[in-house]
Amino acid sequence: MDSDINNVKTARRSKEQKKVLRKQLKASHTLLKHEGINTASQPTKSLVVANGGLGNGVSRKELSAALKEMGELETLVMQPHKPYAFVTYRSEDCAQKAHIQLSGENIPCGESSVTLYLSFVSSVPCEEEASVPLPQGLVLVEDFVSLEEEAQLLAAVDWSSGNDDITAQKALKHRRVKHYGFEFRYDNNNVDKDKPLAAGIPQECLPVLERCVAHKLLDVMPDQLTVNQYESGQGIPPHVDTHSAFEDTIMSLSLGAQTVMEFRHPDGRLVPVLLPGRSLLLMKGESRYLWSHGITPRKFDTVPSDDPQSSASATPLTLTKRGTRTSFTFRRIRHEPCRCAFPSACDSQKASGPCPPSLPSCHSDAAHLEEEYVHRVYNAIASHFSGTRHSPWPRVCHFLNSLSPGSLLADVGCGNGKYLGVNPQLVAVGCDRSSALVQICEDRGFQAFVSDALSLPLRSASFDACISIAVIHHFSTQERRLAAVRELVRLLKPGGRALIYVWAFEQEHNQLKSKYLKDQKKEPGGVTPDLTNKTLEESLDAQGDSTCHLAQRPTVRNTHEALSGNDGKLSIHTNRTAFNTQDLLVPWHLKGEKKQGGEQSGEAVMKEKRKGRMRKNSGSLVSSSSSVDRMGCNPDRTQELHSDMPSGASPGITGGAGAALWSSGWSQSAE
Repeated sequence: MDSDINNVKTARRSKEQKKVLRKQLKASHTLLKHEGINTASQPTKSLVVANGGLGNGVSRKELSAALKEMGELETLVMQPHKPYAFVTYRSEDCAQKAHIQLSGENIPCGESSVTLYLSFVSSVPCEEEASVPLPQGLVLVEDFVSLEEEAQLLAAVDWSSGNDDITAQKALKHRRVKHYGFEFRYDNNNVDKDKPLAAGIPQECLPVLERCVAHKLLDVMPDQLTVNQYESGQGIPPHVDTHSAFEDTIMSLSLGAQTVMEFRHPDGRLVPVLLPGRSLLLMKGESRYLWSHGITPRKFDTVPSDDPQSSASATPLTLTKRGTRTSFTFRRIRHEPCRCAFPSACDSQKASGPCPPSLPSCHSDAAHLEEEYVHRVYNAIASHFSGTRHSPWPRVCHFLNSLSPGSLLADVGCGNGKYLGVNPQLVAVGCDRSSALVQICEDRGFQAFVSDALSLPLRSASFDACISIAVIHHFSTQERRLAAVRELVRLLKPGGRALIYVWAFEQEHNQLKSKYLKDQKKEPGGVTPDLTNKTLEESLDAQGDSTCHLAQRPTVRNTHEALSGNDGKLSIHTNRTAFNTQDLLVPWHLKGEKKQGGEQSGEAVMKEKRKGRMRKNSGSLVSSSSSVDRMGCNPDRTQELHSDMPSGASPGITGGAGAALWSSGWSQSAE
């Protein structure tokens, strides 16, 4: 009987081990596909710990404790927002022990747990990230108030009265708020300067403000105060305090628990700033007028750690649980129009909306248009854009997997490199006009470089295959689109193949609407939601292999017809609607970002989201494209170009000027 029980236990254990092995292999494939991390088949001193990252909610303390049970650690690298970590042991034996015993084991993760899967790696990346400078004009003073002053300030705010008119107290969805001196109104993101509140700034604040003036942190005393109280898990969307409402210096005092505030430049740079309890933050100049700031709603923050198991090149990171934080934000009401040095972000200096650009009439016009509305925009939105580009399209994967092992592949317009790791048996190289996207590729371990698709620094007839996925419709003239296709053909060896995807003008096929149009649903009352960040590419991904009907040949129209009704100006597309012109601008939405008044602002954005409306940002992409040649123009297939076409033939492009593949649909899905 005992032997039978032992046999059953052995069989069960063997089954569990096989399950863990399958999960390990799957984790290794996922790391390679999405992060470009190559695992090693032979034991090494270093391992990658899948599911053991800060992005999973695993703290350095919890992970380090589990790893140290297997032996002495040399380094532990936990990169911000990543679902994995890297560990290096003092000996290979300890690493093998961890690989065997920790794979399949659970570890605490916040209020739940995650299962770890370990794989050997031959090298470990640099420590988390080097420190970045604060935005210009941003000053952080730690321990500005004492514990006694903190207690007095918190006691001065009476939250028990509920909603009242004296302090304009409101219980908002994501925080509680009180206003003193003047009320900030969320309906127009401004203040009524002719209607001061009965309650001025509390007397308990005066010693702190007088100290600020004495130390020349402030030039004049503030006359408006907003008090926000955040519980764990609450936050505020990114915003810029309304220029016309408040003067230059904005001062915020953090009381209670610490938090991380994120500052973002219009070009995409992100600077997280840890605000300790009792610290003072001053925003002046560029940091006040140009950089947005916000607090991501979450219960844990990524903060510096004093763990010794880290490299000396950068500060190690860990997670810390948020508590209740109260902020006192002081401002001075502005009574004259703002004349700051940042007119592009200033509501006072924007008397009227920007005039849309004209369609290009020459080569220099086209180059300037693309630089302004494609190149600059992609560099500005690179990080956010990459976060929405994670699922390779099935037909593109099929094409890549059909190539022979060892084939040389060029991905022209590779974006964040999501296709560079689909088939690891290929020798793949990518290029993109956006240096920010190329940096993301390099961070993921891919070979990529910055280049213009019209002039690739690659040898002719040297590649077995090329792909250009949602790229060519970014060129603003037919001549430039044709030149981009010719450049692809130039790279191919005789018999080589190229796969090109572009967006189609027609969003209906056989009287069936595309997924892009079907997602346009009516809210109660007839409000049509603007499905922010629900991109066309995501819509296509949801359809699996049925995506190709949207990449069919567009209607060919002459220039006069294509331009009629818009006076030669590029129109701005409305998401989830049919395309009215073949060349247009499509806004890219940075989720929740909007110019607002102070830290208390942003509630208007949340309200509009609940109503199904989001206001569009000014960043736009220029969209134009060309009709696909008769070569394989069956709407049920994608277009493949072969390098053995007759010399001088137009490879893959026909039709007159303005007969471009509609770039309207690609705005948020173009790579």
